Amino acid sequence: MDKDINNKAGQILIHAYGDASVLEHASVTLPPPGEGEIRVRHTAIGVNFVDIYHRSGLYRLPALPAGLGVEAAGVVEALGPGVQGLAVGQRIAYAGPPTGAYSTARNLPAAKAIALPGEVADDTAAALLLRGITAHMLFQHVRPLRAGETVLVQAAAGGLGLVLVQWAKALGATVIGTVSSETKAALAREHGLDYAINYRERAVADAVRELTDGRGVDYAIDGIGGQTLAETVRAVRPFGMVASVGQVSGEVPLDLSLLGGGSNVAFARPSVFGLMADARLYREGAQATLAQLQGGLRATVTEVLPLARAADAHRRLEKGANTGAILLRP
Repeated sequence: MDKDINNKAGQILIHAYGDASVLEHASVTLPPPGEGEIRVRHTAIGVNFVDIYHRSGLYRLPALPAGLGVEAAGVVEALGPGVQGLAVGQRIAYAGPPTGAYSTARNLPAAKAIALPGEVADDTAAALLLRGITAHMLFQHVRPLRAGETVLVQAAAGGLGLVLVQWAKALGATVIGTVSSETKAALAREHGLDYAINYRERAVADAVRELTDGRGVDYAIDGIGGQTLAETVRAVRPFGMVASVGQVSGEVPLDLSLLGGGSNVAFARPSVFGLMADARLYREGAQATLAQLQGGLRATVTEVLPLARAADAHRRLEKGANTGAILLRP
């Protein structure tokens, strides 16, 4: 390893599970990248709701203290033994475990690195890679989406919601989305949303039934959880599907009677990290995301905060105050 490489890194750590106040900024010394690893110097770091699940302990980390963050873009700074196909100075992005993206630099398994084309900016990759792989999973592996079908996207103006709206439109679907304000509705429409439902003003299932002549949607994607999930199920046609991909407002109720009563709705609880554990599927999802970006998929970054303000980013996500993606800048 080159002696001139900077071994110092700033990192956000947690020593205990809790609210945003447990995030601590520390300076660490990185060891040389090991066998099959690279050193990446970050330029943009994605903030995702799963980071909050990790911080709170809802999704337990292997051990504490631990770093947070599962998505970033940057420049390869050093190669460990046995690494091939990558070069020092190359721009890459990555998504998924192991956590530790909330840092100025880190060592990373080389297999996680996705080479970035020149036309894809670092901020775009950091904002979209994990969400793009999630969209690919939902529309290709969980339930292949066909042109002419109708999709409901809960929280359509959020970071994942805006990606799902664009992806579904690119596949030829009609997209209905829920929002909490006219400002968010306008943003989602700018990204291709066909119909916006303000869930503060109307029961979502009733509005969906009106928009679909009483039939319901073919496919609904819910990242909210709690009681919202029950409303999502009500919006789906018989023999349609609900995919639950989060629980922002509370635990997902495991009450299978939600799917009974004549609704005949299929239910999926897919894990994007489970999909990404398969290296082939991880790279397939990443390449699908890059292809969508080159085909017009837009990144909407609404705020960029310094790495040291990671706690503020978490608070904004938890309040539902954001539209689009939040990034951290090393």
